[in-house]
Amino acid sequence: MMKPLHSRSFPALALICAIGFSSHPAAALQSGTTGDGPAGTATLISDAGVEDGLVAGLIRRYTADYGSLDRFFPTELSALRRERFVEFTSDWLAVLDSLQAAPLDQQERVDAALFRNLLDHELAQLAIDSARFAEMLPVIPFAPGLIALEDNRRMLVPIDPERTAGTLDDMQKLVEGTMARFDSLLTAPGRKGGDRSRPLVKKTVANRAVGAIGETRRLLKRWFGYHDGYDPVFSWWVRSPYSSLDSALERYGNFVRDKLVGVAPGDMTTIIGDPIGREALMSELRYEMIPYTPEELIAIAKKEMAWCDARMLEASREMGFGDDWRKALEKVKTLHVDPGRQPELILGLAREAVKFVEDRGLLTVPPLAKETWRMEMLSPEQQLVSPFFLGGEVIQVSYPTDGMSHEQKMMSMRGNNIHFARATVHHELIPGHHLQGFMRSRYRTYRWVFGTPFWTEGWALYWELMLWDLDFARSPEDRVGMLFWRMHRCARIIFSLSFHLEQMTPQECIDYLVERVGHERDNAAAEVRRSFQGNYGPLYQCAYLLGGLQIRALHGELVGPGRMTDRQFHDTILRNNGMPIEMVRKILTGENVASRHVPSWRFYDEPGTGK
Repeated sequence: MMKPLHSRSFPALALICAIGFSSHPAAALQSGTTGDGPAGTATLISDAGVEDGLVAGLIRRYTADYGSLDRFFPTELSALRRERFVEFTSDWLAVLDSLQAAPLDQQERVDAALFRNLLDHELAQLAIDSARFAEMLPVIPFAPGLIALEDNRRMLVPIDPERTAGTLDDMQKLVEGTMARFDSLLTAPGRKGGDRSRPLVKKTVANRAVGAIGETRRLLKRWFGYHDGYDPVFSWWVRSPYSSLDSALERYGNFVRDKLVGVAPGDMTTIIGDPIGREALMSELRYEMIPYTPEELIAIAKKEMAWCDARMLEASREMGFGDDWRKALEKVKTLHVDPGRQPELILGLAREAVKFVEDRGLLTVPPLAKETWRMEMLSPEQQLVSPFFLGGEVIQVSYPTDGMSHEQKMMSMRGNNIHFARATVHHELIPGHHLQGFMRSRYRTYRWVFGTPFWTEGWALYWELMLWDLDFARSPEDRVGMLFWRMHRCARIIFSLSFHLEQMTPQECIDYLVERVGHERDNAAAEVRRSFQGNYGPLYQCAYLLGGLQIRALHGELVGPGRMTDRQFHDTILRNNGMPIEMVRKILTGENVASRHVPSWRFYDEPGTGK
């Protein structure tokens, strides 16, 4: 998997104007030059051109303008930021409306539809953010006033130190009064000494408030540091009330964590998460152009899981374990390399995958992409969140260190065994994330802003499906390794959507991964922790298998009947950069695109094939 980009952050790379590489699919198909020559020389020459049309130029401008505002208002807790971004986004929608009569080619129409989809989603997300902040207000009534101090500082609004000292003193009393009120309610008669069976505040909301209190303290510290010492009158009036307020916020944050959330100090393992609910899930699905409900997607995952069960039984029988596939899985988990040999294993698997796709002419692999990937080892702390590989230009390898306990070492080795690794190294490097990132930085770079995990993770997962179909597995043990990950991706859809629908708790998600897929318990806990406490969007875990199924269905539609070759299909996808797969389909088929596109592609029908 790749490290996710924050849903609101656009990488600096999106602002770089590429040296004119064209990725118009028709040009690539007509010239027949994709991958010609030992170093792709003909491809480089044929691709040289100007990719920016009218809409692309607007997208680049929007991305730069967004970055300026995002840096000026750095916290999403700020009401002023939300108001400003509503205005900003509405203005850009008006710009798009003004293009209705402009003559646009198909790529520009795709860009316009993607741009409108992004802006509509931004407005919807801003409304959701406002509602989520309002939900926390009973716990943090002081936050808006304190956040406004830093907002005003950034706008260079003059302050009156004496009045400001009084404001901070009032805020300290508000913090302490709020803490006293909750404490008295928790210990009131009838609550059985603080019984949590009737929570005063929803645990997930309280946990969100703990983060907001910490962010408020950081903003306040920045605000104070700007003035303190540079303005002696400010320091005389404000230093003491600021210090008292900061201490009160620290005590209150600990109180909320301990008493309202129920997490002990130093607890790094308890998982709370923050389910977003069905309405917000539907909003995310519209943005990703997935015309299915959460319930329909769970049903798809269960069908795919049943297909995996049948194939796992076949492999288990070949290994001599009959219908007890869990014994076959346990055997595969014991087949790991000795300590210190994991990098050697990864290198060999990476080279094997490249040779496999090149020998079959499946896609173009630039020589520089093969040369420049790197490898690092994940620390024990990182493995608490990422128990398996992370990939891209740098593959980050999860394997035990000498300082881990014996139990931790064995879980890590079992979870990163030879056959599990063989099923995922190509996901992380070539033809997966590394090649994907290499191409994204060279073709239609302005489309970084439309990046989606359904394209990013879906592409890498698609290759797991593709290589299965091409008999990449050499043995039943290899098939067990591939099927374990496929079952894992089915489970991700089921447990993540069920969590956000408030139908499963984090602990139930962990148990499901252990009991249904066969995960080591520590690895299952790390997977759930990463899903709900990392910087991942609510649909990120669904995107692996669903995005892979989308690309696979599209492959069947275009390559199956001979409308494109494998190489043309795969190269054209990479050279158009990231976007919802339904829009990839529009580009590949040449279909017309409406400026207000309504998702309609029902890509799934048959388990195991994506058709």
